[in-house]
Amino acid sequence: MKIFLIALSLISLSALAANAPAPEMKPVLEAMKKGSTKPIQEMTADEARLQDSPQSVAESLGKKQGTLEKNAEVEISDIEIMGAASKIPARIYKPKGEGALPVVVYFHGGGWVLGKNEDYDATLKSLATKTGAIFISPEYRKAPEYKFPAAHDDAYASYLWVIKNASQLGADSKKVAVAGESAGGNLAINVSIRSRDQKTQAPLHQLLIYPVAGTNTKTDSYVLNKDAAPLNSEMMGWFFKNYLRSTEDLKDKRINLVEADLKGLPSTTIITAEIDPLRSEGLLLSKRLQAQGVDVIYKDYPGMTHEFFSMAPVLNQAKQAQEEVAKDLKETFKQ
Repeated sequence: MKIFLIALSLISLSALAANAPAPEMKPVLEAMKKGSTKPIQEMTADEARLQDSPQSVAESLGKKQGTLEKNAEVEISDIEIMGAASKIPARIYKPKGEGALPVVVYFHGGGWVLGKNEDYDATLKSLATKTGAIFISPEYRKAPEYKFPAAHDDAYASYLWVIKNASQLGADSKKVAVAGESAGGNLAINVSIRSRDQKTQAPLHQLLIYPVAGTNTKTDSYVLNKDAAPLNSEMMGWFFKNYLRSTEDLKDKRINLVEADLKGLPSTTIITAEIDPLRSEGLLLSKRLQAQGVDVIYKDYPGMTHEFFSMAPVLNQAKQAQEEVAKDLKETFKQ
């Protein structure tokens, strides 16, 4: 058993109250602010879906600056796979490689309400290149049209589909990992929990990037970052309201993961951002996993905000984070 708590993870959050986003984040945050007519928490889901995502803003800035990686050797294709209730779209990112490649089932973020695969193209092309693994990103059903646990059910169904159909993807069915950002990180770990409970093939590794892991909105990071961008405390309330069926679902351990049984889960990499309401629960999740016998690598990124991981076209720390998680995945697949 091992755990690595790196950088700021052992520092009291109360000491970080005055910290501001790193200078390299400011152009992205300013561009997002200019493009928004009102706060997302004051919009309907349909209105919010029309806003430019943080990832698309960073990609546009990267194109202007000439810092967007080409990753031309990654083949992108769109298919349909079986979800929990019906077929759902999925996007495949396949790098060049010999033989059956490892595969990562990746769940994008967006609070189970927003987000789409196109927003994450640059990130998944980069990760596919760096790991030599196929990435497949299912478009799970979104709220408020589909309430909890629709996205969770689709995530697990898509994971099982990948294992069953790995050969047609050019993938090795024995080398499957899960990953996700934010709400997608929550989906990823829930796939691991469900595979354990239902005694199906377990993922080899889970990569959780600033995952939604709790429902306590009074944590240090929720309080310190209540007005942060691009995610603030009120927005998290809006996401919960749209996805959950009632306040009772806030107690469900699929949402409140820090209270869940985490024993027997695969090795885990957790990434958090300093200026993010979800930071405290990400750190707590890493400690709960470690206490229950799971190997954990945890890294917090100073001066970074929620969504930073997919802003590699303009953020050096995002590039570093992607390199580090790619290393973790590659080491897992060698075993």
